[in-house]
Order: sequence, then structure tokens, then C-alpha cells
Amino acid sequence: MTPLLKRIRKLPVGYCQVIYNEKRYGVTRSDFNNGNSHKVYAEELGGNDFISLNYYVTSSLENLKPCEMPFDKVEDFLNGFQLT
Repeated sequence: MTPLLKRIRKLPVGYCQVIYNEKRYGVTRSDFNNGNSHKVYAEELGGNDFISLNYYVTSSLENLKPCEMPFDKVEDFLNGFQLT
């Protein structure tokens, strides 16, 4: 399991709030395919920023797919959020 997948799995399935860059975000995590696919959508509360990603686990690899945003932005969010 990669460090990014470990961070994704720290988020509860459903809705939660996190702190990222000293701002509060509402985050929704959904799991599919018996927990082998994850969708994460985070939206800055009271702001304009958002994070959107899919993460796929197959028998041979794990793959992070940002949704219309730079990989680095998604990676930074996953490594930097703090659960509230």
C-alpha cells in the first residue's frame, strides 16, 4: 500500500472536515469495487479551492488520477490535510 493510499484511507467514507493550509475543507470519500477504487472530493468551506481525485488499486499497480488539476496539487493535499 502506497503512502498516498494510506492517507486516503485515513479519511472516513462519507463526509468529514479537514484542515489544509490553515483552511477548512469539506471532504467526501466514496469507495467502489470492494474498496479497490476511491473517489475523493474536497471543497474549501467559504472559499473557491477544491480537490478532486480517483485512486485505483489493481492486482499489479496503484494509480492516482487527479480530476482536471495538477498531480502535485492533489499529492500536496493528501500529504498535508489534518482531520478535525
